[in-house]
Amino acid sequence: MSVVSLFSGIGGLEIGLEQHGFETELLCEIDPAANAVLDEWFPDVPLHDDVQTLGGLPSCELLTAGFPCQDLSLAGGKAGLRGRRSGLVGEVFRLLRNARRKPRWLLFENVPYMLILDRGAGMAALTAELDAAGYAWAYRVVDARSFGLPQRRRRVLLLASRTDDPRDVLLADEGTTNLIEDRPSKVEIGPAYGFYWTMGKMGAGWAREATPPIKGGSGLGIPSPPAIWLSAEDFVGTPQIEDAERLQGFPAGWTEPVLDAPRLKASARWRLVGNAVCPPMAAWVGARLSSPGSFDRSRAVPLASSKWPKAAFGFKGERHAVDISEWPLVGNAALLEDFLKSPLKPLSVRATQGFRSRAMASKEIAWSSEFIESLRVHIERRSREDIAVPA
Repeated sequence: MSVVSLFSGIGGLEIGLEQHGFETELLCEIDPAANAVLDEWFPDVPLHDDVQTLGGLPSCELLTAGFPCQDLSLAGGKAGLRGRRSGLVGEVFRLLRNARRKPRWLLFENVPYMLILDRGAGMAALTAELDAAGYAWAYRVVDARSFGLPQRRRRVLLLASRTDDPRDVLLADEGTTNLIEDRPSKVEIGPAYGFYWTMGKMGAGWAREATPPIKGGSGLGIPSPPAIWLSAEDFVGTPQIEDAERLQGFPAGWTEPVLDAPRLKASARWRLVGNAVCPPMAAWVGARLSSPGSFDRSRAVPLASSKWPKAAFGFKGERHAVDISEWPLVGNAALLEDFLKSPLKPLSVRATQGFRSRAMASKEIAWSSEFIESLRVHIERRSREDIAVPA
């Protein structure tokens, strides 16, 4: 199928889809740093720099839109689709209304918090637009760990079609996992654990043998990689950018073109990786678009409440919920320490002390004594090593 990509980022959807024969006809992305990456890896594909000035859609079978999540995320401004950035998804429907030939398929990607924010108004607006345009739709929350990546990254995939049944693509597969979902109050010595070192008092994105979601960094452009605790070594560090790229499913070095572009900072690579779509997730969708499965219709339950479940489908005002896991495939992600290829950068004494102090003062989270003690050992060891370094 031919693909037109809006909000292309660094091409995560596109390189995943291309693994199953899809051909990208047009990219559209406003971020200069992302465009440097797209220019390098998609040199023969036309690139438009602003969806708001895109006059029309070329003929295509699939239109993708990993539209901005900042106004829909838990960490963002929570303005929803009224926000300046996430509200740009309205441009998709402007282009659809004006299209001479509407795409056969539409694929949207965003954060699960959109199902909750403002009582799910964002998803209600999207599905209403799809109903009006004559598209049947289905959505599902999926976890990147299902696709072999040791990153706990949950995303909503919303697929719609004018001619086919999107349920046979998104809702036909259900894998299994033996993943242990534990809490920071109960740890084992041996596994690696990921967490946000900038938090600690109210939350930390705790994950066993995985990182929490890779983030784009602060509003000031400062990278904010997650921390990884190697429990058997009393060591806390952060991954290098190349491993962050791999945690997202890209080849190491995918964002290196930023380094050669004028007036761009190297730190932009973290923003690009944090905002990207996981290619293995897109590859699963591409595989099912090429060869649909069969949705078990008996799993559908009429959606009576206004709350959006983790998976649902609808057409022309009808809504049905589906009880299905976030794991389309068998969860077989590598152990986190085995997955990483580059040495972790030790978390500084100051950063570790700050997190440890917040964790010990927290009334919301019960932190294990083993973790708190291991942080103390890390601080003590790093303090000695810092003193030993000549001025």
